[in-house]
Amino acid sequence: MATAEGDLVRILDVDPELGYNLAPEDHEAARRYAVARTHTVETGDWAPLADSRDHSAHLGLLVVEGTVCRTIRLGHTACAELLGQGDVLRPWNEDCGFTVAHFDVSWTVLAPLRLATLDQRFAAVACRWPAMIDLIISRVVLRSRCLAFHLTVTHLTRVDVRLLVTMWFLAERWGRVSREGVVLPLRLTHQTLAHLIGAQRPSVTTALGELTSGGRITRCPDGSWLLHGEPPEELRRVEDTVARTPVS
Repeated sequence: MATAEGDLVRILDVDPELGYNLAPEDHEAARRYAVARTHTVETGDWAPLADSRDHSAHLGLLVVEGTVCRTIRLGHTACAELLGQGDVLRPWNEDCGFTVAHFDVSWTVLAPLRLATLDQRFAAVACRWPAMIDLIISRVVLRSRCLAFHLTVTHLTRVDVRLLVTMWFLAERWGRVSREGVVLPLRLTHQTLAHLIGAQRPSVTTALGELTSGGRITRCPDGSWLLHGEPPEELRRVEDTVARTPVS
């Protein structure tokens, strides 16, 4: 896995959303002084904890470009989350085990990463503009909400419904509209999809075949996915069924 140091960048240039809540008179100052060093990580396995630098007062690693899959393995089970542009990573906190159970964490870069290091220097400067810090914290909260959503999806009974709901969820963030449908430009293997939805790979392969033959999705030659129609009606039917179920 090759990692290369990059340039010093203005954070508001590479992530303009972080400046949306700044007063006009503050925006230019924040753009000028809130800078961070970037580095790139090529596709393949990534070991972020190999970086032994001091992370005290370190806000995290901001994903500027690319996609990475974080997989947790506990015993014979595994789950995964996909992370990309705008996400804030803190591997030195995230990958620490708990005393009650040991788990293993692996990171796989699916599309080359460009990361901005929001280190102590950046934190000291950015604190001059609380609105910027607020949005960075909001990114962390949003990530936890996405994980809660994925946890809920794993409790849906049907594997094909889990897949379809998850794919539309991913398409809401990474998808782009085409004449044929919504393109999800992520090269997700059957095993990765299984980890995302809490299923076994053979079950995912079967479900993907059913969704493909039913005209719901198409696997493109480049490995991406094409979603047809509108967001799945299956989720609404599930919600209707739950609403009609008497509370015991």
